[in-house]
Amino acid sequence: MLAGFIKGIFLGILLGVSVGPVIFAIIKQSINNGHKAGYAFIAGISLSDITVVVICNFFGSFFKEALSHQKTIALVGGCFLIGLGIYTYFFKKEPHEDAKLEAAVISKRDLAGIFATGYIINILNPGIFLFWFAWSATIIADAAHEAFPVRYRFIVYGTCLLTVLCTDILKVKLAGILKPKLTQKNLHLINQIVGVLMVIFGLFLIIKQLYFNK
Repeated sequence: MLAGFIKGIFLGILLGVSVGPVIFAIIKQSINNGHKAGYAFIAGISLSDITVVVICNFFGSFFKEALSHQKTIALVGGCFLIGLGIYTYFFKKEPHEDAKLEAAVISKRDLAGIFATGYIINILNPGIFLFWFAWSATIIADAAHEAFPVRYRFIVYGTCLLTVLCTDILKVKLAGILKPKLTQKNLHLINQIVGVLMVIFGLFLIIKQLYFNK
């Protein structure tokens, strides 16, 4: 079972440090709205990862059906990222200097919205589906050679998801360390950079599906 732990940690680090819109969104949420918002956001991401893992393992036909609509998922995800990026660039307001220490004004409703955003932005990323689909095939094949295949799969997936969660928590902690050193001007610049990156990732998803995945 040691091999299962090692594989889970490896996959968790691989997924956790991969560069994409999610990593920037985590940092942005944490810097702009405080660590509670950052934790709510990564909770949504974690739940979406768990959702895909469950679908992959227990609803194989549904998962294959989802993959058959990869283009639609990519287009919807791309449009969602572009819309979120435009909002972040042009309309997102930075907290006032007096409120920058900790955004205690964030309500439970706001946190629920941030949680939902984390879930949606992650699950609409086709890369997440492809990542879990590719590695799940390997994990299931490896489990077939183990004395306790179900336990092996639980160990790999559990270790992987826990590792990803830990890397996301570190991102929130890092943002919390940087936050007191940021001026309102810098926060505005970060929002603009994140907005541009989200638009770029969204356009990349759409262009890739329309012109390169025939």
